[in-house]
Amino acid sequence: MTSASTITASAGPDLSEEDFARIRSVFAEHVQAGAGGMAFCVYREGRPLLQCYGGMSAPEDLEQAEGTAAQEWDQATLAVLFSGTKGIMAVIAAILMERGLLDPQAPVCSYWSEFAAAGKERVTVAQVLSHTVGLVYPDPAPAPENRYDNRLVAQILAAQEPLWEPGTLVAYHAITYGYLVTELFFRVTGKQPGELVQELLAEPYGLDLFLGLPEAEDHRLATIFRAQNYAISTFLTDPERRKIVERMYGDTLLAGEDPFNSVPLRRAQMAAGGGIGSADAMAKLYSLLVSPDEPIVSADTLQLSTTTFSEGVDAINDRPLRFGLGFELADPLGTYGPVAPAFGHSGAGGGLHGAWPGKNLGFSLLINEMQSEDRDRRAKDLLAALARIF
Repeated sequence: MTSASTITASAGPDLSEEDFARIRSVFAEHVQAGAGGMAFCVYREGRPLLQCYGGMSAPEDLEQAEGTAAQEWDQATLAVLFSGTKGIMAVIAAILMERGLLDPQAPVCSYWSEFAAAGKERVTVAQVLSHTVGLVYPDPAPAPENRYDNRLVAQILAAQEPLWEPGTLVAYHAITYGYLVTELFFRVTGKQPGELVQELLAEPYGLDLFLGLPEAEDHRLATIFRAQNYAISTFLTDPERRKIVERMYGDTLLAGEDPFNSVPLRRAQMAAGGGIGSADAMAKLYSLLVSPDEPIVSADTLQLSTTTFSEGVDAINDRPLRFGLGFELADPLGTYGPVAPAFGHSGAGGGLHGAWPGKNLGFSLLINEMQSEDRDRRAKDLLAALARIF
């Protein structure tokens, strides 16, 4: 349990004291029930509307990740975003589309010629971004020492035959998504994804976001840990497809030791789940996407990026899915709260980052205690409380 005394919160002038107290109470309940810490931030048009921080960056009885120290969670605390990173990649894809460097309807091989192998010559950029390409794991699997070599693994995927005809099924490409978009971005910009995060997002908008964390920032990083009952793919009961899941994730979420606390992961530019940032940065990012004044991309580009390109039950995980061009969209599970339209991207263990465009709001729940989706109510309760206000 975490002491309530570690909770700090503030609200902007647009939030009444009563509404602020209601959300703070929900936040405090979850902090006190957990063993770690978290932050919940809401921004409107680039300005903070609500900021809540609570708990510790690591439990006292947990060995700290190298270069870090347990401290009260505050505005400066950073954490691994897991698949929240994919939402950042979706923003970068939207920027590249707006600049005319990337066409979602173009064949991938028009940018990346080697990708045409094994019958993939008609696979489109949109099919990669919307998780319908059928390359959910690299075959053969790279050696452990090569798992952070983006270009090497992309080469394996380029030569590979899809598990199904691209575009006919949707299934979450948990790890391979990062290798695929990294290579696509490199082919059209000549830059690695960490460079693009800094040049297109972090620097121009003042965002605490990294894909490849500098050593000087290590001390701000929360230590990730799994709740005792943590499990992945909680919708899945089929044992044969469970084997595919194990092959998909390999030694990431299923490892005996969590590699997301490792120094190599921090320095790597893993676009599927290695991003590191603060809750304020993610909430501000999404609020700027839906801002009516000087948004990150035009309304037309955002509309295209958040149009449904794939939806259905995950062909591997049995979970309902709905994707735009890299963004998760509001789904039957209410992932983004009782509000539509909504978009963003969730992260393993309970993190959630997104926007309610009709309300010009961006929000972020950042955590370090990973909980199973079928048990975790942190994001659900906080977004339900927020929806009662806006």
